[in-house]
Amino acid sequence: MPLTSSAIKASRQSRVRRERRQPVKTTMKTMIRKITVAAKAGDKVEASKLLPSAYKAIDMASKKHIIHPKNAARKKSGIAKMVGAMK
Repeated sequence: MPLTSSAIKASRQSRVRRERRQPVKTTMKTMIRKITVAAKAGDKVEASKLLPSAYKAIDMASKKHIIHPKNAARKKSGIAKMVGAMK
C-alpha cells in the first residue's frame, strides 16, 4: 500500500492509465489472434480480410504510444508474412 500522498496519487494515475490503455491493447491482440487462428486453419481468404483491421488496431496502439512504433512494424510484418506464406 502506498504511504505518502505522492505515492497514492501515482497509484491512482497508473490505475487510470491502465484502464484507458487496456481496450486498445485488447483489440490489437484479439485481431492478431484471429489472423493467427485463420492462418493455422488454412483459411487464406478470411485471414486476408482480417489483415486491414489488424493493421488499423496495431497502428492505433502505436499512435497512442501503447506499443513502440518498431514493435508495431514488427507485428504488422509478422502477420503479413504469416498470411503471405499460406497456400
